[in-house]
Amino acid sequence: MPKRRVPKDPEGLPDAPENKGKRKNDDSDSDENMDLVNVDFEWFDPQPAVDFHGLKTLLRQLLDVDAQLFDLSALADLILSQPLLGSTVKVDGNETDPYAFLTILNIETHKDKLVIQDLAAYLSRHSTSPSLVPLKDLLSSSSTAQVGLILTERFINMPHEIVPPMYTMLQEEIAWALEEKEPYNFTHYLVLSKTYTEIESFLSAPDPPPSKKKRGAAGAKQEETFYFHPEDEVLHRHAIGYGNFHYETPVDEGASDSKRAFQELGVKPMGHLILIEAGKFEGAVNAVKEFLGGGS
Repeated sequence: MPKRRVPKDPEGLPDAPENKGKRKNDDSDSDENMDLVNVDFEWFDPQPAVDFHGLKTLLRQLLDVDAQLFDLSALADLILSQPLLGSTVKVDGNETDPYAFLTILNIETHKDKLVIQDLAAYLSRHSTSPSLVPLKDLLSSSSTAQVGLILTERFINMPHEIVPPMYTMLQEEIAWALEEKEPYNFTHYLVLSKTYTEIESFLSAPDPPPSKKKRGAAGAKQEETFYFHPEDEVLHRHAIGYGNFHYETPVDEGASDSKRAFQELGVKPMGHLILIEAGKFEGAVNAVKEFLGGGS
C-alpha cells in the first residue's frame, strides 16, 4: 500500500540532527569520535499486514508493568482496524516496524470489546487525582460522553519533533471522518501517558539505608515528576484535569535500578492521565506544535 505521509528529513526538524548524534561542526569537533547518522522519518497509516508486532511492542512499553493486565493483541488489532485514523513513524520504509505511533479509540463505540472494558475500568480506578474526578462519570456505563482515548508511544531516542505532525494529522483525520459520518465526534480527549520519579538506588548503597521517621507536612519533600513525553506538560495547560497514578503490578525493590542510565538515582515509572475537553483540543495541539516544532 502506498504511503499517505510525506517523508520528513531530520535536517528540516529543529535540533533533530543533534538529537541523532550529528555534530554541528565537523571541523571543530574532529577530535570527537562520533558517528554521523542520516535518517529520513516517514509517516504512514497503520498497516495491518506489517505493524501488528511493532504496535504490541510500543503498547507494552507504554503500559509498562501493567501491560500484562490487558490483551495487547486485541488492542493492537483494534488500532489496526481503523487504518485511516492515526499514524506510525518509520525510518526504513513501510515494511519495517514503527518507531512511534499515535492513535485514538472511541471508548463508547468500542465498549462491547473486552479490552476496552478492561481499559475503561483501569482508567476509572486510577482517576484519583482531584482534577480527574469527572473522569469516573465520563467512563461510567450510563455516560453518553464520547471519550477519545489517545494512545501514543515512541522509542526513547526518537526526536520530539516527530510528535506535532502526528497530532496535526490526527486532527485532520478526525475532521475527514466526521464528514463521512463516522463516530469520532468526541466530547473529551483522554491521553494515557507515563511519567517517572527518581528514587534512591539500591545499587549505590551495599546496605539498606536506616529507617527514618517521616517528616511532618511542613518539612515533607515533594517528589519531582519527570516526563517521558515532554508534550504532556503543554497539554496540561489546556486540560480540565491530569495526574499520576501508581501501577498495579508489584515489582521487585531493585526494579528501578534496571531503568537507570548514567545516573545515581533509580527510576520509578508511573502512569499519567490528561483529560481535555473537545473545545480545547485544537489549542492544545497548536501549543504542542509551538513548543516542540516540527511543523505539520
